[in-house]
Amino acid sequence: MTARISMVYDLVRLEEKAIIEAAKKRSGELEFKAFDSKDLRFDLLKGGNQAKEKFGQIVLQRCVAYFRNVHLTGVLEGFGLQVVNNLSTALMTGNKALTTMALSKANVPTPRTMLAFTKEQALAALEELGYPAIIKPTIGSWGRLVASVSDVDGAKSVIEDREEMPAMYHVYYLQEKVRRPPRDIRAVVIGERTVAAIYRISTTGDWRTNTARGGKAENLPISKELDDICLRSTKPFGRGIYGVDLMESERDGLLVHEVNNTTEFKNVLAQSGVDIPGLIIDFLLEQERN
Repeated sequence: MTARISMVYDLVRLEEKAIIEAAKKRSGELEFKAFDSKDLRFDLLKGGNQAKEKFGQIVLQRCVAYFRNVHLTGVLEGFGLQVVNNLSTALMTGNKALTTMALSKANVPTPRTMLAFTKEQALAALEELGYPAIIKPTIGSWGRLVASVSDVDGAKSVIEDREEMPAMYHVYYLQEKVRRPPRDIRAVVIGERTVAAIYRISTTGDWRTNTARGGKAENLPISKELDDICLRSTKPFGRGIYGVDLMESERDGLLVHEVNNTTEFKNVLAQSGVDIPGLIIDFLLEQERN
């Protein structure tokens, strides 16, 4: 029997195009549809049967926008569909504070982190952490609104700016600034396997290594140590498709600082040569058959 699987998205990036192309190669065993979330609407009281007919039983969630992602995932799961990754995963990994708590509970090494809800307590937490330190929003990506502060004056300036922003930015996620090489690691985990990884190397002098900010990507072979820590990092969130971001601390070795839900993988794909879109389709087919 032909499997029916769909994908929902809000941006068409290289990743979404590659997943669609990988699905086309499996057309004999797979009916695959892609839906722009901006074109969707739902009757929350009686849309279940229509949703199953439209989407099939398995839905790959690729929406970048956090609130659109979690609401759409919640609705589809409420209608009885299986979403990859699921609502619990989206809520947890989309929030840096909740991710840190899950990693800590699983004994995964992560940078020292504090949370505060007022300017006064944020400054007190930074004093406890020590400078330099990092101030991040709990929700966000691509290094946006992430600030490095070297002293209390710089911290006050950043926090006072945040106080003028919407309330979601008044939750202060404060982290030690890890002494590390000018690079970090992005690894892709599918199911119980770390399939590929890259170094993201800063080439501009920016301490942030995101390739969206000009970082250079370089293939990184998967070592036993890297595979182990990546699988331990994703286990608290359940089987799924993840991007794990790590740093090489001079003091503590590998530290996980983020687990990504609808992860970008174009640079991992380009540098590693691993067929990540094909592996994603394999994983979805496995879920559909089970």
